[in-house]
Amino acid sequence: MKRIGLICGGFSSEYAISIKSAQTIQQHFPSHLSCVLIEINRENWQVKLKETTDIDAALIYTHGDPGENGKIQAYLDMLQIPYVNSGVLGSALSFDKWYCNQFLKGFGFAVAQSQLFRFGQAIDAQKLCDQLGLPLFVKPSDSGSSFGISKVKSVTQVQPAFDAAFQEGRSVVAEAFLDGTEVTCGVYRKQNEIVALPLTEIVSETEFFDYAAKYDGKSKEITPARIAETVGVEVQQQAKKIYELLGLRSIARIDFMIVADKPHVIEVNTTPGFSPASIVPQMLSCAQISIQDFWTEIIRVELGM
Repeated sequence: MKRIGLICGGFSSEYAISIKSAQTIQQHFPSHLSCVLIEINRENWQVKLKETTDIDAALIYTHGDPGENGKIQAYLDMLQIPYVNSGVLGSALSFDKWYCNQFLKGFGFAVAQSQLFRFGQAIDAQKLCDQLGLPLFVKPSDSGSSFGISKVKSVTQVQPAFDAAFQEGRSVVAEAFLDGTEVTCGVYRKQNEIVALPLTEIVSETEFFDYAAKYDGKSKEITPARIAETVGVEVQQQAKKIYELLGLRSIARIDFMIVADKPHVIEVNTTPGFSPASIVPQMLSCAQISIQDFWTEIIRVELGM
């Protein structure tokens, strides 16, 4: 029986969510494969077995550094261990919110107006608010975490927002506010086609879809989304094009804001949450696809196992 190493944990603030995602996947793992849970943190890599073992392939499920940004993929490439996930380039590019959106903008996708700031760079709060308008969002650009994101409503809130964001990453993006309906689309590859799952509409009880909204029940996630069919089809088509353009593999979730029936890309997630409270399992339920069948298909397509 082939043995798959399910790598979880990581270095980001969403360590605990990654563990929950991995547990859900392990509980519904393809029956013809053996799953070895590998928890990593900054101190060590710990295999949840009583003896040492080799793995035939890997499924990386860390949210953020070092898996979602492609670092583990690069390590596995050097060891010549195959893995299910998107490769180094697709992972690294999609992980950085600003660079990914600028890349997609160059191919005609609509994105919010934004500015990038590096750690230590001077910030002119008034100038930033004049250019992007209020409210605006400040969030880590090089972090997969839901932490460190602020909705800024006044000039005086700018610097504290940047301080919070820099706690999570070394680069920060300020984005103009998009007033619309937030939806997200799960995308994966079957044998001969890229598949878009039913859209989920996100209605947050907080100011935006932050950690509390995602994981503490402070949001309504409505699947399928309550939007016009033509707009929904357009979002799914764009999501599939983005998946292909970035060269992604396995499951990805692409977030959009619909403004006046026009989809705007928010961000691309190559390791979307997979805990019982997460969105992709809700999409699969709506599409009447079992979690086990879903991962069986992905591993068959991406690894040939």
